[in-house]
Amino acid sequence: MKLGSAVAGLAEAELALADDFRKLGELHAADHDVFHQSRTFAKQCAGHAEKLRPIVERYGREAPGDGEPGLWESVMGAVRRRTSETIGRRPESGLLLVQDLRDVYLSAQETFITWVIVYQGAQAARDRQLFEVSSECQLETELQVKWALTQLKVVSPQALSA
Repeated sequence: MKLGSAVAGLAEAELALADDFRKLGELHAADHDVFHQSRTFAKQCAGHAEKLRPIVERYGREAPGDGEPGLWESVMGAVRRRTSETIGRRPESGLLLVQDLRDVYLSAQETFITWVIVYQGAQAARDRQLFEVSSECQLETELQVKWALTQLKVVSPQALSA
C-alpha cells in the first residue's frame, strides 16, 4: 500500500530532523536558547518516529532505527560542542547559525508537509490510529517550523549587518 511507504518515509524524515536539531544545538551550544530548544525538538522528533513505529510495521514496512545517537555520533557531538565554545559569539558564528537554522527550517518544513500528506492519507484510508498520531504530531512539527523561522528572523539581521 502506498500509505505504508509514506508513513515509513515520514518516520525516516522525523529521525533525520531529530538528528538535524541535535547537531544544531551542539554546533551552537554557546546560544543557550538554540541549544536547549534544539534538544527539546530532537527528543520530540524521536518521539514522533517512535509513535509511527507500530503503524509502519502494521503496513508491512521496516521501521527505521531508534534515532538515538550512537558512539560515533556522541563523539562528534562532543567535538561540535567544543567547536561552539571556541568560536562562541564571534561574528562568523552568526552566519553559521543562519545557515544551520536555514537547513533545519527546510528539513522541518519538508517533514511538516509530509505529515499533511500522511494525515490526508489516514483520513482517506480511515486509519484511526494514524489519523490521531498525525493530528498530534503535525501540530508539533508546525511549531518547530515556526520556531526555526522566528530564529532566522531574529538572527539574520544581526549576522548580516555585523
